[in-house]
Amino acid sequence: MDLHILEHRVRVLSLARRGLWLYTHPLLKLLFLPQRCRCKFFSLTETPEDYTIMLDEEGFKELPPSEFMQVADSTWLVLSVVSNGRAPSGCQATGVTKIARSVIAPLAEHHVSVLMLSTYQTDFILVRERDLPVVIHTLAGEFDIYKEEGGECIPVTCDDVSNGFLKPKPAASPTLHPVQSPQTRFCVLTVAPDTLPAIATMLIDVLFYSHSPPREAGAGSQDLDSITFFAFSLIEGYISIVMDAETQKRFPSDLLLTSSTGELWRMVRIGGQPLGFDECGIVAQIAEPLAAADISAYYISTFNFDHALVPEEGIAEVIQLLQQRQESGR
Repeated sequence: MDLHILEHRVRVLSLARRGLWLYTHPLLKLLFLPQRCRCKFFSLTETPEDYTIMLDEEGFKELPPSEFMQVADSTWLVLSVVSNGRAPSGCQATGVTKIARSVIAPLAEHHVSVLMLSTYQTDFILVRERDLPVVIHTLAGEFDIYKEEGGECIPVTCDDVSNGFLKPKPAASPTLHPVQSPQTRFCVLTVAPDTLPAIATMLIDVLFYSHSPPREAGAGSQDLDSITFFAFSLIEGYISIVMDAETQKRFPSDLLLTSSTGELWRMVRIGGQPLGFDECGIVAQIAEPLAAADISAYYISTFNFDHALVPEEGIAEVIQLLQQRQESGR
């Protein structure tokens, strides 16, 4: 397998729900007119606490600074695992399980913090730009690594980054974070780009006008009956949407594309308090046991918490696996 370091330099930010009104125009531009701002990597995820936005530098220029926006200090690079030389396509991916052992676990062992963004088509691993030398040294034995520059893939070796490589400190034992499993059922979908205008009105209504009351990060019980969660990404022309099953009913069924089985997903939400960006091994805490049990999962990191989506019929097994891991870690 190949590991591609994509050209995108990504910023990660939190937008307070009460400040959404200030960003309606630039967000509409990013959602529906990306050619106007040359943004090629855009992701917006709504949670009960806030909106998490991941976007490249061109897109970031569209967002005015304000008291409602909190931006993570680091610039993040995007990694993508490519099998047999094939880039992401319109076909549904199998989820983060496929890269848990080969990418996520080794990076956690070498004290590299990662963010994950699973889409309908593929999985993106985000690492801090300053951690790239450690990433390359860690994964070079497992992958042929390429850096995308100007549309071309340039081979990368450990020698190319030797000057910037610092031997990582031994990683401390990761904190085992509590998990929640709301009852909400989710769909993972895609839309053909040329049909996006046909659902634009409904998307605008869902994102900007169908608000639940804001909730402070870290608040709430450990067992949620339901959760507000909506994710939209437009990355290199491919659209991916995660929405709850009730919201899906509001859209024309012939325009939203999903797997042939119409599979529904349940959420595992990681973290009792906001997780931050410095701790390592959070993704591995979920991905490794699921990979060992061969359970597919989509994983979406946000500014405060992480979220894994697993097949609905497997949620009981997933909760049991994670509870056993927590008990063994005590």
